[in-house]
Amino acid sequence: MQPTPPAHAPHTASHDREIESLAEFDEVVAQGTLAHFRIQAVDLTDRTDTLLSVDTKGAVFLGCPMDESAATRVRAAGALVFPPVPDLPFDPYRSFVYTPDELFDSLDQGYEATPDALSYAWLQETKADGDVFASMLRAVHDDAVSDALDELLVGARVVGVMGGHAMARGTEAYAGAARLGRELARAGFTVATGGGPGAMEAANLGAYAAPYGDEMLVDALQLLAKAPKFTPSITDWARAAFEVRGRWPDGGPSVGIPTWFYGHEPPNPFAAHIAKYFANATREDGLLARCTAGVVFLPGAAGTVQEIFDNATPNYYESRGEPTPMVLVNRAHWTEKLPTWPLLRALARERSMEARIALVDGIEEAPAALKRLGG
Repeated sequence: MQPTPPAHAPHTASHDREIESLAEFDEVVAQGTLAHFRIQAVDLTDRTDTLLSVDTKGAVFLGCPMDESAATRVRAAGALVFPPVPDLPFDPYRSFVYTPDELFDSLDQGYEATPDALSYAWLQETKADGDVFASMLRAVHDDAVSDALDELLVGARVVGVMGGHAMARGTEAYAGAARLGRELARAGFTVATGGGPGAMEAANLGAYAAPYGDEMLVDALQLLAKAPKFTPSITDWARAAFEVRGRWPDGGPSVGIPTWFYGHEPPNPFAAHIAKYFANATREDGLLARCTAGVVFLPGAAGTVQEIFDNATPNYYESRGEPTPMVLVNRAHWTEKLPTWPLLRALARERSMEARIALVDGIEEAPAALKRLGG
C-alpha cells in the first residue's frame, strides 16, 4: 500500500498519464510534452513559462491554479482547462485520499471549524436547494477519491472490519476490536473500515498500534476512555485521538472509508488514509469491493446487516470472481438478536461461497477463521 501522497515511479510510455504533483509535472515536461496528459489539482502558478511553450494538445487540467496567460495559451493549444472552484471547503479534483490532519485542520478552534465539518455543512446546504452544479461537484469529488483509493491499494491484501458506530471507547468490545485490527495488520493485511467511530475506529486504532509493543495499545485505550463517545463533543473525542497520535506518532497505516451522508458521525483519526465520500452508496459498494482478502463483521445493527448482504451478493453470483471470506463474530448476536447467520448459511448452501463463510463466538477467533477460509 502506497503512502498518501504516493511516491510515483518515473513516467514511461507505459505509465498512466495522470500527473498528481509538481514533481511529476516537472518530470514529464523534461521529457518534452504534456500532450494527452491529465494534470490533476497541481498548483502551476510558478510554471507559467513552461505552460507558454510546452505542447499541451489533448491535455486536461483539472483544478490546477495557473496564470491567466498560461490558461489562455494551453486552451489555444488544444487543452481543456477546468479551473479551481472557489469558496469550497474541499477540492473536487483532489489527487489523493485525505489524511486525518487534513480533515481535522483547525481542530484547536473546535470541530465546527474543520474542513470535515465545513464539508458536511456544505452538503446539507446544497442538497437542500437541489443545485445541479453542486451535484456535479460531489460526483466529480467522489470519482477523484475512488481513483486515488485505487492507486493507494495496488497490491494490498485488504481485510475489512465492519461493525457498529455505537461501540464506546473504554469497553471490552472496543478493546477486542482494536486487538483484532492490530493482529490483522501484523499479519500483513491492510485493515479497511467504514472510517467512523465505534468498532471502525477501534480496528483502525489497532492497525495504528501494530508497530509498537503490546503495552502501547493498553495505554492508548486508557487515554481514549476519557472521551468514550463522539457525543456530546466531537471536539473532545477527536482531541483524545490526536493526543494518542501525538504520544505515539509512528503508527501503522490503515484505511477508513467514511461518508458525509452520515456527517454527524466524524471520521476517526487513526486511519492514515481516509477516502471520504459524499455518496453513501458509492462508499458502501467501494469499501466492500476493495476488501479482497475478506471481511470480518463485528456485532452491529442495520448498517452492518446491510453490509453483510451487500458483500454476500457478489459472493453468491461470483460477479467479482472467486468468493471472498466472510467471518461473523458473536454467535448469540448473529443467531439470536439479529439472526443473520441462518439466512447467510442458507443462501450459501451448495455454492462456492459456502466454503468461504464462518461464524465464531469471540473476536479472538476471527483471524484464524479468516486464514482458514483463505484470507
